[in-house]
Amino acid sequence: MTAEDGNPKPDGRGESGGVRQFPCSHCGGSLTFQPGTAHLKCPYCGTENDIPLDAGDDGYLKENDFLAALETEEKSAAEAAPVAEAARCGACGAVTTVAGERSADRCPYCGSPLSVQNRQSFRLNVQALLPFVVNAEKALQSYREWIASRWFAPNDFRRRATRSEAMNGIYMPYWTYDAQTSTNYAGQRGDAYYETVMVTVERNGRRSLEPRQLRKIRWRRAAGTVAVPFDDVLVPASRSLPEDLQDSLEPWGLDNLKPFREEFLSGFVTETYRIGLKDGFADAKSRMRPAIEEAVRRDIGGDEQRIDSMDTRYSGVTFKHILLPVWLSAYSYGGTAYRFMINAQTGEAAGNRPWSFWKIALAVVSGLAAAGALLYYM
Repeated sequence: MTAEDGNPKPDGRGESGGVRQFPCSHCGGSLTFQPGTAHLKCPYCGTENDIPLDAGDDGYLKENDFLAALETEEKSAAEAAPVAEAARCGACGAVTTVAGERSADRCPYCGSPLSVQNRQSFRLNVQALLPFVVNAEKALQSYREWIASRWFAPNDFRRRATRSEAMNGIYMPYWTYDAQTSTNYAGQRGDAYYETVMVTVERNGRRSLEPRQLRKIRWRRAAGTVAVPFDDVLVPASRSLPEDLQDSLEPWGLDNLKPFREEFLSGFVTETYRIGLKDGFADAKSRMRPAIEEAVRRDIGGDEQRIDSMDTRYSGVTFKHILLPVWLSAYSYGGTAYRFMINAQTGEAAGNRPWSFWKIALAVVSGLAAAGALLYYM
């Protein structure tokens, strides 16, 4: 139903079949979360409702025991979580919340149609989130500026992407892991030294011998143990987006996490967890490895280092379930999905696009012509 002004008419319902809806006490319309605030607002009459946040409740920051959760806690926590309805995309596999009154929608990650036949229920087993700060207007402005700066994108792509103005606000699922690590290593320490050698050089057509300092490395075996603590190692709990795009949105200000309230989700899409707790920690280990290797190299010392083996033990492993806010535009060009993303907390943007062979070729030819003209002039 629509009102005379063309907007959807408020119906007073408190549930939509997707994420829980919050009816306006004044007109019955669905309240939506306002980025950068701590309240819901009615788009029809402007009524605002504060989101209840208990300043003294820091339970949402609790670090959950990893091993215990693998056995029992994860199951019991999931059973107590609120239920929502989602649809699975047949093209990219993303599972996101849907609006209950629509029989079809489009996947926010690849733009493919979502059918009602692919709907399923899931539990919002989340303990904390970062609310949206960047609003839709700023996200759209950033998107247009990004498109305009893609000089070597095909013209029809730029026109199509500019017309596709829909930016989807999405809460993406993440794990955070804490751990104490202890690593036994074996390797080699390289200390530099220099030897003087005579080399033949040619100057003004005459050859002569001159001394040069030749750098060499003296290697000796090294072994030891390093301890490296980790706090809030961030791991995406889905594979709906390329990992490099997701990582390019970092850093996230996790100090600003808020306790999970369904009110924060109102008006936005939420993706479900597709990477389990155990697999997520395997990913976290790979993200910890560079820091461990760096600690090993520092411990070995010298001018150069070789690491032959590392045996890392993990203890005190804890985790959190969190959601992070992203503005996303997905579009298809030439049978390939392209995406533009904005960190909805910091405004950091990232995206990928196709390249125009003809524009690149024209630029190369123009550059060569300009260089030739300059040489001719000189």
